[in-house]
Amino acid sequence: MQKLLFTSSQGHIAEFSNRAPFILSKIDGLGDVQADIKDQKAPFQDGSTYIDSTLTERYQSLEISILANNKEDLLKKRAYIASVFNPKLGQGTLRYENRGIAREIKATSEHVPIFPSGWDNRGQMFQKALIDLKCHDPFWLDPHIESEPMSAWIGGMEFPFTLPVEFAMKSSSTTLLNDGDVEVPVEIVFHGPAVNPIVTNKTTGEFIRVKRTLGANDKLIVRTAFGNKTVLIIDGTGKQTRAFNWLDENSIFWQLDVGYNEIEYNMDSNSEDANVVINWRKRYVGV
Repeated sequence: MQKLLFTSSQGHIAEFSNRAPFILSKIDGLGDVQADIKDQKAPFQDGSTYIDSTLTERYQSLEISILANNKEDLLKKRAYIASVFNPKLGQGTLRYENRGIAREIKATSEHVPIFPSGWDNRGQMFQKALIDLKCHDPFWLDPHIESEPMSAWIGGMEFPFTLPVEFAMKSSSTTLLNDGDVEVPVEIVFHGPAVNPIVTNKTTGEFIRVKRTLGANDKLIVRTAFGNKTVLIIDGTGKQTRAFNWLDENSIFWQLDVGYNEIEYNMDSNSEDANVVINWRKRYVGV
C-alpha cells in the first residue's frame, strides 16, 4: 500500500493513504527532476564537451480527499491540514512508503493548501485539497542511518590455541559500501584521546585532518554535507568548540563514492581507547 507521511517542523503529522480520513488521490514528482547539464564549446568544435550534471529542485504535487463524519468535523480536518502545511513553518519531512520501501525528503509547502469549491470538490462530509511542495535538496534519503565503527579488535587468541599465536590488533581501516544512486556526505565521530586525528577516503585520495589534541573525554565531529559542513569538538562537560581553524589546509570534506570505499583513520599518538564511527544515509534520485 502506498502511503505518505508529512511531518511539520513542529512535529505535527499528516498521513495520506487509501484509508480515511485523508485519501491520497494523486502524487506527482516521485522521480521527475530536471538536470542542469554543464558543457563548454571551443571555436570550430563539433558539438560540445561535457563537464558535469547537477539536479534542480524537486517539485511535488499532492491531491488528497478529506473524509469526515459531519460538517464540523470536516472543518476541523481542513484546519489541521492547513496548519501542518503552513509555509511559514519552513521545511518539514515527507516520508514515502510502498511495499517495504521507505524514503524521506525535506520539503516546504509552496502555499497554504488549496480547498477548491464546486460540487465535484466538496460536500457536507468531503473536501478535495491540493498541496504543492518544493524540495530544495532533490535526493530521497534512506531513513536508516548506516553506521560503521572503525576501531574493532581483529584477530587474537582463541582457547585452546596452538603455536604460532596470533595476537589481537587495532584495525585502522574498513571498506564501506554506498549502494545508493549518488555520492553521499558523511558524519565522522572521533572519540579521544588522540593527537592530530586524520580520516582518509583512500578510494578518492581525500582526507580530513584536525591538528588538535583530543582528551580522553573529548569528541570530534566532522560533517561533510554541502551547506552543513561542521568541525566541532565537544569536551567532557558538553562544551562545544568550533574547530575549523585547526583543520589541515589540505583537508577536503570528502563523500562516499557510489560503490566500495576504502576508509582509513590514523593519528600521531597510539591509543587503544580512541575510536571512530562513520555515519551516512544513502541517497536516491527517485522512488
